[in-house]
Amino acid sequence: MPELDRAELERSIAAVWRIESAKLIAVLARMLRDVGQAEELAQDALIAALETWPRDGLPDKPGAWLMTTAKHKALDRLRQLAMQARKHEELGQELQAQEALVVPDFVDGLDDKRADDIGDDLLRLIFTACHPVLSTEARVALTLKLLGGLSTAEIARAFLAPEPTIAQRIVRAKRSLQAAKVPFEVPQAAARAERLASVLEVIYLIFNEGYSATAGEDWVRPALCEEAQRLGRVLAELSADEPEVHGLVALMEIQASRLHARVDAEGRPVLLMQQDRGRWDQLLIRRGLAALARAEALGKEPGPYLLQAGMAACHARARRPEDTDWPRIVAYYDALAQLQPNAVVLLNRAVAVGMASGPGFGPAAALELVEALRQEPALQNYHWLPSVRGDLLAKLGRVAEAQAEFERAAALTRNARERALLLERAAAMGGGDGALRH
Repeated sequence: MPELDRAELERSIAAVWRIESAKLIAVLARMLRDVGQAEELAQDALIAALETWPRDGLPDKPGAWLMTTAKHKALDRLRQLAMQARKHEELGQELQAQEALVVPDFVDGLDDKRADDIGDDLLRLIFTACHPVLSTEARVALTLKLLGGLSTAEIARAFLAPEPTIAQRIVRAKRSLQAAKVPFEVPQAAARAERLASVLEVIYLIFNEGYSATAGEDWVRPALCEEAQRLGRVLAELSADEPEVHGLVALMEIQASRLHARVDAEGRPVLLMQQDRGRWDQLLIRRGLAALARAEALGKEPGPYLLQAGMAACHARARRPEDTDWPRIVAYYDALAQLQPNAVVLLNRAVAVGMASGPGFGPAAALELVEALRQEPALQNYHWLPSVRGDLLAKLGRVAEAQAEFERAAALTRNARERALLLERAAAMGGGDGALRH
């Protein structure tokens, strides 16, 4: 095995943790029936890796190493609980069964034993974290933390909320689950439907963090997109008569089809209107359009995910950027704004208005809409607002104002790649180039 220097090893450990942490927590939660303890022991396994791997080297199967270590720690915890309760005989068979799951050549970090109709520890964990004992905001934040491997700061960015607020929300959520003794299981049909909306929100937020990373050096994190797509597909098979589930699957598949085209050879962002559409994954587009057709065939009133999937399909069906049906996308946003009348939806609608042609459309009309949103509290630290305003000002030839907006957007974003792109666009404005660089 090649020898790694300390910095490279730490980066490798961080990458492994990002990929494997959700699996560790899900499996440990099934063993311990306690989400808080599961997260604690998963962290203990990470600490063990940080102590051991620099000395012994990166294992051939780091995910398996973490899983085996975490399971041993869980078994130790179960033994301690058994001793405290003096119920050795009662727990003996359970401990033996759990020990049988700890195998050295564990390949993918998960065993093949499944206890319910979904057969997926990760999905079981999502439904547990989305229990009605928690508020919707707490359910989403906790599940993102446990399954998405996201930091509290990244979750706060996704919610456009202060980081301390999210941190408190997560801590209180874990305490509430423990106090309510919430079982680690997939609920029956009636309760499952009750939790479905927040489960879908969680899955999509995980996907979005992969599609457009809020922080760090990478513009995209495909592993998160793939995990969200996998969870969405499993949920779609479970909820075949739910159009919003298929709508979300369609949305994610079509969006994911662009991942390879969203970055250049150096990892720099390539925006939608500049992308080489020949690099879009046609298999994912076909899968997405099939899921969209499946949702529409159910004949129910479209919800937010189905409407957004319709927008994504408009892009997927356009062979060239200029073929995009922007008026239809605006109509989809009109319907979405009826269901979700928030500032972010209205800002994205303004983008579509600016791209469309005809009466009531175009950059000037879009800029009026954006101006009306500038005082919205939720958008005050949202980099997309000055970025959009910079686009529109550049199209209108107001290059000095556009430059200032791109610089402001660059100061607000926490993603290094996006910051570099915005500063590049600001510099272009300084050179007198008012062309919009999509």
